[in-house]
Amino acid sequence: MFYDTILSGNRNISCAHCHHPEFGTGDGLSLGIGEGGQGLGPERTPGIGLSRIAKRIPRNAPGLWNLGARDLTVMFHDGRLSQSDLFGNGFNSPAEEWLPQGLETLLAAQALFPLVAQFEMAGNPGENEVIGAVHDRIDNAWPILAKRVRTEDDYGARFVAAFDHIEASEEVTIVEIANALAAFMALEWTSFDSPFDQYLAGNHAALTPDQRAGMQLFYGKAACARCHFGSLMSDQKFHALGLPAFGPGRTRLFDPYARDVGRMSESNRLEDAYAFRTPMLRNVALTAPYGHNGAFATLEGILRHHLDPAQSRAAWQPEDARLPEVPWLAAADFVIRSDVREMARQARVVPAKGPELNDVEIAQIIAFLESLTGTRSVTHPPFGVPEGFTP
Repeated sequence: MFYDTILSGNRNISCAHCHHPEFGTGDGLSLGIGEGGQGLGPERTPGIGLSRIAKRIPRNAPGLWNLGARDLTVMFHDGRLSQSDLFGNGFNSPAEEWLPQGLETLLAAQALFPLVAQFEMAGNPGENEVIGAVHDRIDNAWPILAKRVRTEDDYGARFVAAFDHIEASEEVTIVEIANALAAFMALEWTSFDSPFDQYLAGNHAALTPDQRAGMQLFYGKAACARCHFGSLMSDQKFHALGLPAFGPGRTRLFDPYARDVGRMSESNRLEDAYAFRTPMLRNVALTAPYGHNGAFATLEGILRHHLDPAQSRAAWQPEDARLPEVPWLAAADFVIRSDVREMARQARVVPAKGPELNDVEIAQIIAFLESLTGTRSVTHPPFGVPEGFTP
């Protein structure tokens, strides 16, 4: 199902179009081309005619590495999905009490939301019954998709075989679909076999001298480990990094600006303005571009931004973003940068300069980050891309 367009409203996009292993389980773009686009990765185009995209995806497509980890408690750049008993279903999510019972993991819950997101997979109003149901109430769309899956091809029989509590295909719901997707992603993209992991296991020869020097800087002078620590290499918290602003932004319903306030959109706390979740770092060398909006195309770019956010923000140019040309959206792509008041609000939370590092030290940290790339977990995942998948 991950590679099948069956889960999209117009049957024209799959999960893999934005999370493909060829691009580190992302799409290689700063802001993605979702429902209505054509092609794959950086070569994806915005479509033509009435089916062309109406908006860029407002945030960068994150990698899927290790999202099945038991220690993971929060997902999405703004943390709008987390483990919680607030609504009696185990999760605090945009679906609130309408999120179905029986989802086994945080990753299973996460898998449900792209399916009902207009510009990601659901489609535009008037185009299909899925998006129509979403606009009535978010959970009304999931039974439509579940019926579609269990009645087409051999999915129904395969669910009966896979789930002990399912005796007939008619019993398959969106819960089983989400649990199956999560089980696949958790197995396919678990990665703890990098040279760094081998070093931690006692093979000190697994890292080069530059990588070992970079590791010492990462956990020492450069202070990267203040936020990137533990087995997940993330504190799972939210920080304002002062990234350059562009794109449509993930706006709130009452928000008149093409902006993205980050964690504040979930918490409604002013102190969370423009803060985004600390990403995990395994396989980070594969998951460019970097940042919640993909502002930086290279590890060096995002690292230098951490060291001097104000200078980096001032020097950044629109050409630095990896954005496929979309003429009918061009006027809005960078409009936020001309809003003097909004730019002033964002400037107030730009962090102070980091430690002084020279070019050699920066190169060593990058070498260490490259040592976080998995070996066999990356080159020989359990399943791989199925034959017949076409973008």
